[in-house]
Amino acid sequence: MELHTGHHLVVQLLGMNVNMDTLYMTWLTAAIVIILTVAATRGHSLVPSGIQNVMEMIIEALLKQFQETLGPKWGQVVSVLLTMFLFILVGNELGLLPSPHILASPTNDLNTTLALALVSTFMVHYIALKNMGLKKHLKHYMEPFAPFLIMNILEEFTKPLTLAFRLFGNILAGEILLEVLYDLVPAGVPMIWIAFSLFIGLIQAFIFTILTTSYLKDSMGEE
Repeated sequence: MELHTGHHLVVQLLGMNVNMDTLYMTWLTAAIVIILTVAATRGHSLVPSGIQNVMEMIIEALLKQFQETLGPKWGQVVSVLLTMFLFILVGNELGLLPSPHILASPTNDLNTTLALALVSTFMVHYIALKNMGLKKHLKHYMEPFAPFLIMNILEEFTKPLTLAFRLFGNILAGEILLEVLYDLVPAGVPMIWIAFSLFIGLIQAFIFTILTTSYLKDSMGEE
């Protein structure tokens, strides 16, 4: 049996190999996120229902987590963190829906997860420089002792790698397993497994966002 999951439509563009299927799915994911947020905020009522109720439950839980972790300056990054969570969530679920060889998660491509991890890392250092300045930001790499400098620098390289590979590996594995089930059970994949896969997509989006939040904690500076 030949697996389709993990294979990409590669096109030469400006001298670079571009995975066009990943590009299309990224645009689709972004469009769905925009539609969901507009639908959830347009004509909202004091007693939420439907999509507004679901969105409010998710966002309120995340906002509480952001505030508890980041402290009083959490508003500096909340919009980016929420956007990141919604993008990863929708992107994860697209490939875990029952649509053999039609939809794929943009997050099953290591290029996408690395890009998200680099955005996370850039944000951590940008916020640190904004709140603490260059001197204080560099100084914390020698804490608690100066010999820890090398270890702390290596940690900065491993953070985006672990973020990227964790998300990529879990989503790709989930899609491969679903494809195998489609071949083994042609009449249809058991709904309980689809529900479990969608739950995994939610958990992975949450983990990526919360880890980014924890990395941002030290960038807030002392209050």
